[in-house]
Amino acid sequence: MKVAILGYGKMGKTIEPILIARGHKVVLKVNADNLEELTLENLLQCDVAIEFTQPESAIDNYRLCFEAGLPVVSGTTGWLEHLDMIKEEMRAANGALFYAPNYSIGVNIFFKVNEFLAKLMNTQTNYDVEIEEIHHTQKIDSPSGTGIKTAEIILQELDQKTKWAENVKSSENELLIKVKREDNVPGTHIVEYISDVDKITLGHTAFSRQGFALGAVLAAEFLLGKKGFYQMNDLLNFN
Repeated sequence: MKVAILGYGKMGKTIEPILIARGHKVVLKVNADNLEELTLENLLQCDVAIEFTQPESAIDNYRLCFEAGLPVVSGTTGWLEHLDMIKEEMRAANGALFYAPNYSIGVNIFFKVNEFLAKLMNTQTNYDVEIEEIHHTQKIDSPSGTGIKTAEIILQELDQKTKWAENVKSSENELLIKVKREDNVPGTHIVEYISDVDKITLGHTAFSRQGFALGAVLAAEFLLGKKGFYQMNDLLNFN
C-alpha cells in the first residue's frame, strides 16, 4: 500500500522503516517544514494515512483525509472532546478512521487485563486504587492518553470511583493518576490496588517506540478498504 505519514517526527521516522520492511511504500511525508505538501492532490496518490501530529492540527488533517477518501490511522491525543463531531463528519464523508491512544499490542493487552481486574476488585472495598504514568519530558499532554484510557476503564467497573484526578485528589471517589516526566522514558503505566495488608500491581513498560510504531502499521493494514470507526479492540478481536 502507498502511505502518507502525517507528522514525520520521532514516531513517523520509526514507522517508516517498518512500513518499508513490510513491503509498503511511503509516498508522502509531512512535518512542520513542508506543510505546503499536505494537499488534497497529494493525498489522492495514497491508499492510507498514518497521523501522529498535535491536537490543534489533527482535526483538520482528518477532514482533509476524509475529503480525499483516504482512511486515516491516528495516534494523536488531546482532542477527544471533538470525537463525536469527527465521527459524524467521517460518516457523512463515508470515510474511515482508526484511533488509539496507544498502538502497542502489549499496552492493549494491559488495557484488557486492567478491565478484568477492575471487575474483580469492584466488591473489594478495602482496597484503594491509583495509577502512575511515566513518560519522556517532551510529552505534551498530561495525563497521557494512555493514562486517561487506563483510568476510564477502571471508572467503568469500580462503583467507588466516579472520576479521575491528576496528582492530587480531593475526595475518596476520585481515581488518582500520578504523572511523572523523566528523560528517555517511552512510556510506563502502573495500576496499584492497595489495602492495609497488601498491594496488587499491574503494569506495562515500553522499551522503545518500536511497539507503538508496529501497532500503527498493523492498524493501517487492517483499515485498508474499510469504512467506519475502529479501535485496537477491533484489530485484536477483543470485542
